[in-house]
Amino acid sequence: MIKLLFADDEELVRSGLRGMMAGASDIEVVGEAVDGRSAVEAVRRSHPDVVLLDIKMRAPDDGIRALRAILALPSPPAVAMLTTFDIDEYVSLALRLGANGFLLKDIEPAALLRAIRDLARGGAVLDPGVAAR
Repeated sequence: MIKLLFADDEELVRSGLRGMMAGASDIEVVGEAVDGRSAVEAVRRSHPDVVLLDIKMRAPDDGIRALRAILALPSPPAVAMLTTFDIDEYVSLALRLGANGFLLKDIEPAALLRAIRDLARGGAVLDPGVAAR
């Protein structure tokens, strides 16, 4: 079973992710967060295998701060950014900091599930549009 945690400041996005994961028999949502600080706390509590982080939450760099803090933990999970902001600067920064992936929120549900499974197996994922640039 893959333990998943996601952080996004939009309830609609969290609700959609929650609903999507309910249909995946091999993925268990072990936590949700509305900002970077609560994401880090939730990771410490629930020890997920994979974390999906929005890059901009309560503050412009909230996802980046959370990424840094999560990756500094002992035995950090795989972390991918899941965002609408496909700005090259964000992609580059997230990957330089050690993110295992960068995905856009317009990803097809089946592709997101494959990405989560790939991340849990130690892989890296990159949105095809981002990769093409």
